[in-house]
Amino acid sequence: MIGSGRIGIVRDVLVRFAEGDESAVADVYSRYGGPVFTLTLSILKDRELAADATQQTFVKAWRSASRYDPSRPFAPWIYAIARRTAIDLWRVENRRRLMSSRDEVDVVELLPGIEQAWEVFEVRAALDTLSDDEQEVIRLTHFGGYTHAQTAESLGISVGTVKSRSHRAYQKLAASLAHLLEE
Repeated sequence: MIGSGRIGIVRDVLVRFAEGDESAVADVYSRYGGPVFTLTLSILKDRELAADATQQTFVKAWRSASRYDPSRPFAPWIYAIARRTAIDLWRVENRRRLMSSRDEVDVVELLPGIEQAWEVFEVRAALDTLSDDEQEVIRLTHFGGYTHAQTAESLGISVGTVKSRSHRAYQKLAASLAHLLEE
């Protein structure tokens, strides 16, 4: 068995999963479907969206099964996919809601100038230099409007870890983007 004191999946199932065996995917889903749903529900706060995110998580896991190393713990791997999937779905849903609320209002939007487009490019490039953990914290706290406590809960880490990742990420971003303030 694999796991630290908890009921785990037999190594053979994980090896078959990594090889793309369909019956292994069903075994993995029966073990991790509930926890993945709980995780996505804690992020999305909507049962239908959480069910969609859970399904998408296992599709993504199935597609990238060949990259899974069966000698490593499975839970962190599948939970990371679930978190990212839920966050992506949350963003899509929020954009959809925002666009539907804008349908009623006539808004004139000015296209960004070359300078604004360059600044957006620079910010995105700076964000891409952050570690995955730092990017997740920034996405949730800055772009998602989550509090440190909400971010900690959705990522399954301590508030102190959220704060330190956030601080480290903002320090890196400030250093990477300092040249924009000088212009």
